[in-house]
Amino acid sequence: MYVPEKVLTNKDLEKIVDTNDEWIRTRTGIVERRVASDDQVTSDLAYLAALEALRSCSLSPKDLDMVIVATNTPDTIFPSVAAKVQGRLAATKAGASDIQSGCTSSVYALTYAAAGIASFLWERVLVIGAEVLTRLLNWEDRSTCVLFGDGAGAVVLGVSPDDKNRVISASLRSDGTKSDLIILPGGLVECPASVEMIEKKLHTIHMKGNDVFKFVNKELPPFLSEFCDESGLALDDVDWWIFHQANYRIVESVLRRLDVSMDKAILNVDKYGNTSSASVFLAFHEAKAEGKVKRGDKVVMVSFGSGMTYGATLIEV
Repeated sequence: MYVPEKVLTNKDLEKIVDTNDEWIRTRTGIVERRVASDDQVTSDLAYLAALEALRSCSLSPKDLDMVIVATNTPDTIFPSVAAKVQGRLAATKAGASDIQSGCTSSVYALTYAAAGIASFLWERVLVIGAEVLTRLLNWEDRSTCVLFGDGAGAVVLGVSPDDKNRVISASLRSDGTKSDLIILPGGLVECPASVEMIEKKLHTIHMKGNDVFKFVNKELPPFLSEFCDESGLALDDVDWWIFHQANYRIVESVLRRLDVSMDKAILNVDKYGNTSSASVFLAFHEAKAEGKVKRGDKVVMVSFGSGMTYGATLIEV
């Protein structure tokens, strides 16, 4: 994983926008977040996370068959972030592609990678979740600017020599009728760049927070219950739940509806805020580094985001 050095605390935000530390903490659980330096773009963060992931499994970039980057904040629409990372790594035998499915992009990317390996299309896939969200915020809008941070996480999927350390199952969903809940409308085909577009802040993230909260609490509990059932797993059999780190209250509410203890939730939203596609990878990395997630544990990664997309993957570590 990689997070930028600059830390932006809630106290810092009090000087920028009409908010305060208590308001942010009680509503989101966020205390601070990281901000990329002016000379960093998403591909830089992705590349650094990729290097660490490759080192951790003693692989060379030339061992890779595919590089998939989950991101909603690409450096450019084209070329892709994945292509830039593949080039910098000199992963000469690998293909490269970005996936953009809101904050669920990382779960989608993991699922695609696992499916590609299971179908013998690839043997080793580098999956990266990377975001520089702070460049796309309206710093006068306290409902959004306090939420997001920058960062990147990466994992390498490959053919396992045993039945451990694998993706067991996955499920992806979307409800496009709610596509207006989280949007960044400006700068492309629907709303081309213009002075008016900039003045209306259409090049920044807009979110209907209360509606997102209601959507997630309505859709995720039955979805996750069904997902575990179809995976042959009781809810109590899940050792760890790694949710997209959007908001502490959302995680708490969903798990309460499932009658699952918060003690089984991996959380680091307090340190990094909402890092979108990077969040589940950052949480997974820290949980392993801290010794929480151990060999043989069953972990469910859950995410939700713009679209409205949502999904889950069951992993045995």
